[in-house]
Amino acid sequence: MEQTYIKKIVTSIILLGLFILSYFVIKPFLLSAIFGLILAFIFTPLYKKLLKFIKLQNLSTSLICILLAIIIIIPLWFLIPLLIRQSIDLFMASQQIDLVTPLTNIFPSVFSHETFSAEIASVIHSFITGITNSMMNIFSKLILEFPTLFLQFLITVFTFFFALRDGDKLISYVQSILPFPKEVEKKLFKSSRDITFSVLYGQVILGVLQGLIVGIAFFAFGIPNALLFTLLACLAGIFPIIGTTIVWAPVAIYLMISGEIISTLGVIVFGVLSSILENIVKPVFISKRTNMHSAIILIGMVGGLFMFGILGVVLGPLIFAYLLIILEIFRDKKIPGVFINEGKK
Repeated sequence: MEQTYIKKIVTSIILLGLFILSYFVIKPFLLSAIFGLILAFIFTPLYKKLLKFIKLQNLSTSLICILLAIIIIIPLWFLIPLLIRQSIDLFMASQQIDLVTPLTNIFPSVFSHETFSAEIASVIHSFITGITNSMMNIFSKLILEFPTLFLQFLITVFTFFFALRDGDKLISYVQSILPFPKEVEKKLFKSSRDITFSVLYGQVILGVLQGLIVGIAFFAFGIPNALLFTLLACLAGIFPIIGTTIVWAPVAIYLMISGEIISTLGVIVFGVLSSILENIVKPVFISKRTNMHSAIILIGMVGGLFMFGILGVVLGPLIFAYLLIILEIFRDKKIPGVFINEGKK
Protein backbone atom coordinates (compact mmCIF):
# COMPACT_ATOMS: atom_id res chain seq x y z
CA MET A 1 0.00 0.00 0.00
CA GLU A 2 2.78 2.38 0.98
CA GLN A 3 4.77 1.46 -2.15
CA THR A 4 1.75 2.20 -4.36
CA TYR A 5 1.31 5.56 -2.63
CA ILE A 6 4.99 6.44 -3.21
CA LYS A 7 4.68 5.48 -6.90
CA LYS A 8 1.68 7.79 -7.29
CA ILE A 9 3.60 10.67 -5.67
CA VAL A 10 6.66 10.08 -7.89
CA THR A 11 4.46 9.84 -10.99
CA SER A 12 2.65 13.06 -10.06
CA ILE A 13 5.96 14.89 -9.52
CA ILE A 14 7.32 13.67 -12.87
CA LEU A 15 4.07 14.66 -14.61
CA LEU A 16 4.10 18.10 -13.00
CA GLY A 17 7.76 18.57 -13.97
CA LEU A 18 7.00 17.63 -17.59
CA PHE A 19 4.07 20.05 -17.64
CA ILE A 20 6.31 22.87 -16.39
CA LEU A 21 9.05 22.06 -18.91
CA SER A 22 6.49 21.82 -21.71
CA TYR A 23 5.14 25.24 -20.76
CA PHE A 24 8.60 26.81 -21.04
CA VAL A 25 9.11 25.09 -24.41
CA ILE A 26 5.88 26.46 -25.90
CA LYS A 27 5.89 29.79 -24.03
CA PRO A 28 7.55 31.82 -26.88
CA PHE A 29 4.74 30.90 -29.30
CA LEU A 30 1.90 30.03 -26.91
CA LEU A 31 -0.21 33.05 -27.84
CA SER A 32 0.27 32.31 -31.54
CA ALA A 33 -0.97 28.75 -31.00
CA ILE A 34 -3.98 30.01 -29.02
CA PHE A 35 -4.72 32.50 -31.79
CA GLY A 36 -4.67 29.59 -34.25
CA LEU A 37 -7.23 27.73 -32.10
CA ILE A 38 -9.48 30.81 -31.97
CA LEU A 39 -9.31 31.19 -35.75
CA ALA A 40 -10.12 27.49 -36.14
CA PHE A 41 -13.25 28.00 -34.05
CA ILE A 42 -14.30 30.95 -36.25
CA PHE A 43 -13.68 29.15 -39.55
CA THR A 44 -15.09 25.74 -38.52
CA PRO A 45 -18.61 26.43 -39.94
CA LEU A 46 -17.12 27.41 -43.32
CA TYR A 47 -14.80 24.38 -43.23
CA LYS A 48 -17.68 21.96 -42.59
CA LYS A 49 -19.70 23.40 -45.47
CA LEU A 50 -16.70 23.15 -47.80
CA LEU A 51 -16.02 19.58 -46.66
CA LYS A 52 -19.52 18.53 -47.72
CA PHE A 53 -18.68 19.45 -51.32
CA ILE A 54 -15.01 18.41 -51.58
CA LYS A 55 -15.12 15.35 -49.26
CA LEU A 56 -11.34 15.56 -48.69
CA GLN A 57 -10.18 16.82 -45.29
CA ASN A 58 -6.65 17.87 -46.22
CA LEU A 59 -7.73 19.68 -49.39
CA SER A 60 -10.61 21.47 -47.63
CA THR A 61 -8.35 22.54 -44.76
CA SER A 62 -5.63 23.71 -47.16
CA LEU A 63 -8.11 25.85 -49.09
CA ILE A 64 -9.31 27.47 -45.85
CA CYS A 65 -5.67 28.09 -44.83
CA ILE A 66 -4.98 29.77 -48.18
CA LEU A 67 -8.10 31.92 -47.68
CA LEU A 68 -6.89 32.87 -44.19
CA ALA A 69 -3.43 33.78 -45.50
CA ILE A 70 -4.99 35.98 -48.18
CA ILE A 71 -7.26 37.69 -45.64
CA ILE A 72 -4.31 38.46 -43.34
CA ILE A 73 -1.29 38.99 -45.61
CA ILE A 74 -2.72 41.08 -48.46
CA PRO A 75 -4.38 43.75 -46.26
CA LEU A 76 -1.31 43.97 -44.02
CA TRP A 77 0.99 44.28 -47.03
CA PHE A 78 -0.87 47.31 -48.37
CA LEU A 79 -2.23 48.84 -45.16
CA ILE A 80 0.81 48.80 -42.85
CA PRO A 81 2.78 51.42 -44.88
CA LEU A 82 -0.35 53.61 -45.03
CA LEU A 83 -0.97 53.25 -41.30
CA ILE A 84 2.66 54.14 -40.51
CA ARG A 85 2.45 57.24 -42.69
CA GLN A 86 -0.91 58.30 -41.24
CA SER A 87 0.27 57.72 -37.67
CA ILE A 88 3.28 59.94 -38.37
CA ASP A 89 1.00 62.61 -39.90
CA LEU A 90 -1.30 62.43 -36.87
CA PHE A 91 1.70 62.69 -34.54
CA MET A 92 2.99 65.77 -36.36
CA ALA A 93 -0.48 67.33 -36.37
CA SER A 94 -0.84 66.72 -32.63
CA GLN A 95 2.32 68.78 -32.06
CA GLN A 96 0.82 71.80 -33.79
CA ILE A 97 -2.81 71.63 -32.64
CA ASP A 98 -4.14 74.65 -30.75
CA LEU A 99 -6.35 73.47 -27.88
CA VAL A 100 -6.60 76.68 -25.87
CA THR A 101 -8.61 78.71 -28.40
CA PRO A 102 -11.45 76.20 -29.03
CA LEU A 103 -11.73 75.39 -25.32
CA THR A 104 -11.95 79.10 -24.48
CA ASN A 105 -14.61 79.64 -27.17
CA ILE A 106 -16.75 76.73 -25.99
CA PHE A 107 -16.32 77.25 -22.23
CA PRO A 108 -15.40 80.95 -21.79
CA SER A 109 -16.24 81.06 -18.07
CA VAL A 110 -14.25 77.92 -17.24
CA PHE A 111 -11.16 78.78 -19.28
CA SER A 112 -11.05 82.51 -18.64
CA HIS A 113 -7.81 82.24 -16.67
CA GLU A 114 -4.84 81.90 -19.03
CA THR A 115 -2.67 79.82 -16.66
CA PHE A 116 -5.48 77.31 -16.02
CA SER A 117 -6.25 77.07 -19.76
CA ALA A 118 -2.59 76.49 -20.58
CA GLU A 119 -2.28 73.75 -17.94
CA ILE A 120 -5.38 71.90 -19.17
CA ALA A 121 -4.26 72.25 -22.79
CA SER A 122 -0.80 70.93 -21.83
CA VAL A 123 -2.31 67.85 -20.16
CA ILE A 124 -4.58 67.11 -23.14
CA HIS A 125 -1.71 67.75 -25.55
CA SER A 126 0.56 65.33 -23.67
CA PHE A 127 -2.20 62.70 -23.69
CA ILE A 128 -2.80 63.02 -27.44
CA THR A 129 0.93 63.04 -28.16
CA GLY A 130 1.45 59.91 -26.06
CA ILE A 131 -1.31 58.04 -27.90
CA THR A 132 -0.13 59.04 -31.38
CA ASN A 133 3.49 58.26 -30.49
CA SER A 134 2.49 54.80 -29.21
CA MET A 135 0.54 54.06 -32.41
CA MET A 136 3.50 55.13 -34.53
CA ASN A 137 5.84 52.86 -32.55
CA ILE A 138 3.45 49.88 -32.80
CA PHE A 139 3.17 50.09 -36.59
CA SER A 140 6.92 50.63 -36.96
CA LYS A 141 7.66 47.50 -34.91
CA LEU A 142 5.60 45.42 -37.35
CA ILE A 143 8.31 46.09 -39.94
CA LEU A 144 11.34 45.98 -37.64
CA GLU A 145 10.27 42.67 -36.07
CA PHE A 146 9.12 41.05 -39.31
CA PRO A 147 11.24 37.82 -39.00
CA THR A 148 9.86 37.09 -35.52
CA LEU A 149 6.33 37.94 -36.56
CA PHE A 150 6.65 35.68 -39.61
CA LEU A 151 7.64 32.72 -37.42
CA GLN A 152 4.70 33.48 -35.11
CA PHE A 153 2.45 33.58 -38.17
CA LEU A 154 3.68 30.15 -39.28
CA ILE A 155 2.89 28.71 -35.82
CA THR A 156 -0.59 30.22 -36.05
CA VAL A 157 -1.18 28.71 -39.50
CA PHE A 158 0.05 25.24 -38.49
CA THR A 159 -2.08 25.28 -35.33
CA PHE A 160 -5.04 26.54 -37.35
CA PHE A 161 -4.60 23.76 -39.93
CA PHE A 162 -4.50 20.86 -37.48
CA ALA A 163 -7.16 22.31 -35.14
CA LEU A 164 -9.49 22.80 -38.10
CA ARG A 165 -8.89 19.36 -39.59
CA ASP A 166 -8.78 17.38 -36.33
CA GLY A 167 -11.08 19.54 -34.22
CA ASP A 168 -13.47 16.73 -33.34
CA LYS A 169 -10.60 14.44 -32.32
CA LEU A 170 -9.09 17.22 -30.21
CA ILE A 171 -12.40 17.78 -28.39
CA SER A 172 -12.80 14.04 -27.77
CA TYR A 173 -9.27 13.87 -26.37
CA VAL A 174 -9.89 16.80 -24.01
CA GLN A 175 -13.15 15.21 -22.88
CA SER A 176 -11.34 11.95 -22.16
CA ILE A 177 -8.92 13.57 -19.68
CA LEU A 178 -11.39 15.85 -17.87
CA PRO A 179 -12.16 14.69 -14.31
CA PHE A 180 -15.86 15.68 -14.52
CA PRO A 181 -18.93 13.42 -14.73
CA LYS A 182 -20.41 12.98 -18.21
CA GLU A 183 -23.40 15.21 -17.52
CA VAL A 184 -21.21 18.03 -16.19
CA GLU A 185 -18.78 17.50 -19.05
CA LYS A 186 -21.55 17.81 -21.65
CA LYS A 187 -22.91 20.99 -20.08
CA LEU A 188 -19.41 22.43 -19.76
CA PHE A 189 -18.66 21.97 -23.47
CA LYS A 190 -22.05 23.33 -24.57
CA SER A 191 -21.73 26.42 -22.38
CA SER A 192 -18.09 26.91 -23.47
CA ARG A 193 -19.08 26.71 -27.12
CA ASP A 194 -21.94 29.17 -26.65
CA ILE A 195 -19.92 31.70 -24.66
CA THR A 196 -17.04 31.50 -27.15
CA PHE A 197 -19.56 32.15 -29.93
CA SER A 198 -20.95 35.15 -28.01
CA VAL A 199 -17.51 36.67 -27.39
CA LEU A 200 -16.02 36.05 -30.84
CA TYR A 201 -19.02 36.69 -33.07
CA GLY A 202 -21.20 38.89 -30.88
CA GLN A 203 -18.44 41.04 -29.40
CA VAL A 204 -15.38 40.90 -31.67
CA ILE A 205 -16.74 40.46 -35.21
CA LEU A 206 -19.78 42.70 -34.73
CA GLY A 207 -17.52 45.22 -32.97
CA VAL A 208 -15.28 45.34 -36.04
CA LEU A 209 -18.37 45.86 -38.23
CA GLN A 210 -19.35 48.80 -36.02
CA GLY A 211 -15.94 50.33 -36.62
CA LEU A 212 -16.23 49.79 -40.38
CA ILE A 213 -19.60 51.57 -40.42
CA VAL A 214 -17.99 54.60 -38.78
CA GLY A 215 -15.02 54.22 -41.16
CA ILE A 216 -17.36 54.64 -44.15
CA ALA A 217 -18.16 58.14 -42.88
CA PHE A 218 -14.47 58.95 -42.37
CA PHE A 219 -13.66 58.04 -45.98
CA ALA A 220 -16.86 59.44 -47.50
CA PHE A 221 -16.40 62.89 -45.95
CA GLY A 222 -12.65 63.08 -46.51
CA ILE A 223 -11.54 62.97 -42.87
CA PRO A 224 -7.71 63.19 -42.66
CA ASN A 225 -6.02 59.90 -41.65
CA ALA A 226 -9.33 58.07 -42.22
CA LEU A 227 -7.71 54.63 -42.30
CA LEU A 228 -6.08 55.10 -38.91
CA PHE A 229 -9.31 56.40 -37.35
CA THR A 230 -11.22 53.46 -38.86
CA LEU A 231 -8.77 51.02 -37.28
CA LEU A 232 -9.18 52.76 -33.92
CA ALA A 233 -12.98 52.62 -34.31
CA CYS A 234 -12.82 48.88 -35.04
CA LEU A 235 -10.75 48.31 -31.90
CA ALA A 236 -13.05 50.50 -29.80
CA GLY A 237 -16.12 48.73 -31.18
CA ILE A 238 -14.90 45.45 -29.74
CA PHE A 239 -15.03 46.82 -26.19
CA PRO A 240 -18.49 46.77 -24.59
CA ILE A 241 -19.86 49.93 -22.96
CA ILE A 242 -17.05 52.03 -24.55
CA GLY A 243 -17.96 51.43 -28.22
CA THR A 244 -17.06 53.45 -31.29
CA THR A 245 -18.40 56.69 -29.76
CA ILE A 246 -14.99 57.28 -28.16
CA VAL A 247 -13.58 57.68 -31.71
CA TRP A 248 -16.28 59.30 -33.82
CA ALA A 249 -17.52 61.79 -31.19
CA PRO A 250 -14.15 63.66 -30.90
CA VAL A 251 -13.89 63.68 -34.71
CA ALA A 252 -17.41 65.16 -34.96
CA ILE A 253 -16.57 67.79 -32.34
CA TYR A 254 -13.38 68.73 -34.20
CA LEU A 255 -15.32 69.03 -37.48
CA MET A 256 -17.99 71.16 -35.79
CA ILE A 257 -15.34 73.51 -34.35
CA SER A 258 -13.77 73.73 -37.83
CA GLY A 259 -17.15 74.76 -39.28
CA GLU A 260 -17.63 71.68 -41.48
CA ILE A 261 -21.33 71.17 -40.72
CA ILE A 262 -22.12 68.61 -43.45
CA SER A 263 -19.16 66.41 -42.50
CA THR A 264 -20.14 66.71 -38.83
CA LEU A 265 -23.72 65.58 -39.52
CA GLY A 266 -22.47 62.73 -41.72
CA VAL A 267 -20.12 61.39 -39.05
CA ILE A 268 -22.88 61.68 -36.42
CA VAL A 269 -25.38 59.78 -38.60
CA PHE A 270 -22.97 56.90 -39.23
CA GLY A 271 -21.96 56.97 -35.57
CA VAL A 272 -25.59 56.59 -34.52
CA LEU A 273 -25.97 53.67 -36.96
CA SER A 274 -22.96 52.07 -35.32
CA SER A 275 -24.57 52.57 -31.91
CA ILE A 276 -27.78 50.93 -33.18
CA LEU A 277 -25.75 47.87 -34.09
CA GLU A 278 -24.27 47.90 -30.56
CA ASN A 279 -27.52 48.40 -28.64
CA ILE A 280 -30.12 46.59 -30.77
CA VAL A 281 -28.60 44.14 -33.26
CA LYS A 282 -25.88 42.73 -31.01
CA PRO A 283 -28.18 41.78 -28.07
CA VAL A 284 -30.61 40.08 -30.48
CA PHE A 285 -27.71 38.27 -32.15
CA ILE A 286 -26.41 36.72 -28.92
CA SER A 287 -29.74 36.38 -27.07
CA LYS A 288 -30.01 32.65 -27.83
CA ARG A 289 -26.51 31.93 -26.58
CA THR A 290 -24.93 31.85 -23.16
CA ASN A 291 -23.70 35.38 -22.54
CA MET A 292 -21.74 37.27 -19.90
CA HIS A 293 -22.40 40.57 -18.19
CA SER A 294 -20.93 43.48 -20.19
CA ALA A 295 -18.90 44.68 -17.20
CA ILE A 296 -17.17 41.29 -16.90
CA ILE A 297 -16.36 41.30 -20.62
CA LEU A 298 -14.95 44.83 -20.37
CA ILE A 299 -12.80 43.96 -17.34
CA GLY A 300 -11.59 40.80 -19.08
CA MET A 301 -10.70 42.70 -22.26
CA VAL A 302 -8.81 45.49 -20.48
CA GLY A 303 -6.99 43.06 -18.18
CA GLY A 304 -6.22 40.74 -21.09
CA LEU A 305 -4.89 43.67 -23.12
CA PHE A 306 -2.36 44.53 -20.40
CA MET A 307 -1.48 40.87 -19.80
CA PHE A 308 -1.30 39.40 -23.31
CA GLY A 309 -1.28 42.36 -25.69
CA ILE A 310 -3.88 42.80 -28.44
CA LEU A 311 -4.79 39.08 -28.39
CA GLY A 312 -5.76 39.52 -24.74
CA VAL A 313 -8.83 41.45 -25.90
CA VAL A 314 -10.24 38.03 -26.85
CA LEU A 315 -8.41 35.84 -24.31
CA GLY A 316 -9.30 37.93 -21.23
CA PRO A 317 -13.09 37.55 -21.42
CA LEU A 318 -12.79 33.90 -22.51
CA ILE A 319 -10.69 33.06 -19.43
CA PHE A 320 -13.27 34.77 -17.22
CA ALA A 321 -16.06 33.00 -19.12
CA TYR A 322 -14.68 29.49 -18.63
CA LEU A 323 -14.11 30.16 -14.93
CA LEU A 324 -17.68 31.42 -14.50
CA ILE A 325 -19.09 28.50 -16.51
CA ILE A 326 -17.42 25.98 -14.18
CA LEU A 327 -18.66 27.93 -11.14
CA GLU A 328 -22.22 27.99 -12.54
CA ILE A 329 -22.13 24.25 -13.25
CA PHE A 330 -21.02 23.38 -9.74
CA ARG A 331 -23.32 25.99 -8.23
CA ASP A 332 -26.21 24.09 -9.91
CA LYS A 333 -28.89 26.50 -8.70
CA LYS A 334 -32.19 27.42 -10.33
CA ILE A 335 -31.61 31.07 -9.42
CA PRO A 336 -30.21 32.86 -12.54
CA GLY A 337 -26.54 33.77 -12.44
CA VAL A 338 -25.50 37.39 -11.97
CA PHE A 339 -22.48 37.39 -14.30
CA ILE A 340 -23.41 34.71 -16.83
CA ASN A 341 -26.82 33.75 -18.20
CA GLU A 342 -28.20 31.05 -20.44
CA GLY A 343 -29.65 32.19 -23.72
CA LYS A 344 -33.26 31.80 -24.74
CA LYS A 345 -34.26 28.29 -25.69
